[in-house]
Amino acid sequence: MNINQWAWKKTVLIFCLFIFNPVYSQNFQSFINRISLLPESSRQAIVDSFILAQPRFPVTESDSLCHFIFTGSAQQLSMAGDATNWNPSQSLLHVSGTNFWYRSEVYESDARLDYKFIVNGSNWILDPRNPYTCAGGFGANSELRMPDYILPTEVIYNAGIAHGSVFDTNFFSTNLQNSRKIWVYTPPGYSPQQQYPSIYFHDGDGYLALASIKNVLDNLISENRIKPIIAVFIPPVNRTDEYAGSQQNAFTKFITEEVVSWVDGRFSTVKEASQRANMGASNGGNISLWLAVSHPEIFGLVAAQSSNIQNNITTTLQNGGFLNLKFYIDIGTYDIPILIPMVKNFKQQLENLGYQYVYHEFHEGHSWGNWKARQAEILEYFFGTGSGIIQTSHQKSLQIQFDSASNSILIQSLENLQAPFLLEIHNIQGQKLYSVSPELISQKILKAKIPENIHGINIVRITTKNQEASTKILLQ
Repeated sequence: MNINQWAWKKTVLIFCLFIFNPVYSQNFQSFINRISLLPESSRQAIVDSFILAQPRFPVTESDSLCHFIFTGSAQQLSMAGDATNWNPSQSLLHVSGTNFWYRSEVYESDARLDYKFIVNGSNWILDPRNPYTCAGGFGANSELRMPDYILPTEVIYNAGIAHGSVFDTNFFSTNLQNSRKIWVYTPPGYSPQQQYPSIYFHDGDGYLALASIKNVLDNLISENRIKPIIAVFIPPVNRTDEYAGSQQNAFTKFITEEVVSWVDGRFSTVKEASQRANMGASNGGNISLWLAVSHPEIFGLVAAQSSNIQNNITTTLQNGGFLNLKFYIDIGTYDIPILIPMVKNFKQQLENLGYQYVYHEFHEGHSWGNWKARQAEILEYFFGTGSGIIQTSHQKSLQIQFDSASNSILIQSLENLQAPFLLEIHNIQGQKLYSVSPELISQKILKAKIPENIHGINIVRITTKNQEASTKILLQ
């Protein structure tokens, strides 16, 4: 090895140490700036070292800055997803002399977004370096989870609890003159001697296959977060026409005159509108709202996720008398653009008319990944017990219980707790509402009194010297 070769290798080595040593760590843009100073023949080795040094992809820094990275052969590379309304308009930059492509974007710290790479203008692929995917109606997408995003653990199957049963039946509609398969969930220990609230899911096949709703029901019932309920899953046959078009009236009769009558006759349900819900997403939310406002004597509870909202819904609410209805509505800040003002205006209409409602905006898109994460809150809002044991999302050794009698949160640990202790409450949007140092009741139990003005679904975070956990919990 000659002197020049040794000097150059020494320069590259110092460069690597400077870039990847935590003491002297540089941000991503510094890495890009510095690698551009190297000869093209030396860049690939630096790229390979950079890739090996990353704990996860996409690479995030400062909570809100995200770097999408692709390594491979391509003539051009772009990406599309929730952030672009699935327009493949975001081009990745290529570092010449390497197989390294990148794009940097800024998102909210709790954002969760679906996306895909598009290679050479036509080949839509998952991000090969991102292990997280989200099931969708057109196949899986890669899933970006920003640092403060909280995974909905209630969607995960738990083999250690009792499970409800699901059976299906082929149902012929006299109003629509068509047939479809309908699924019915009965809770663990179902008994004809007990009456159960009920909920009807539009796009029911999607909620079962893409939103893990059976796991959610099993987990919430097991943790005493909701009452045991019966759930009915109804798929569309002609989706647009039935939910928002020429067959809407016939579909309404199909649900109200045929399906509900059959469910109430076949299963032991509470026959009151206040204990019967229906819900859906997108146009499924639209038909859910229409069924509620047109038949409040049947459906007293309604949830619409990322919903289309037709004029017949808003007109019925505005021009009719006050209806005994309870609403849940939400929208993603990266949702289909036309829906965002529609849902916000509907929220304001509910507010002006004095209806009871819950409204949320999430930093997500028009995606089953978004909708499945809200199922627990919806079910607890409609059927919550107010005092559930909730397994935390980060520490299985911690349990959190809300004691409504004392308006306090109890934290139980399987191991001895070590000070200091900090409990924080954030709303769903991530805003901090309250923080306190919980009282140590015993070596394994903490207790924190909660202000009476904090209620609804919130995120509770508990930090001790040796443990940290966060979870969603209903405070009421």
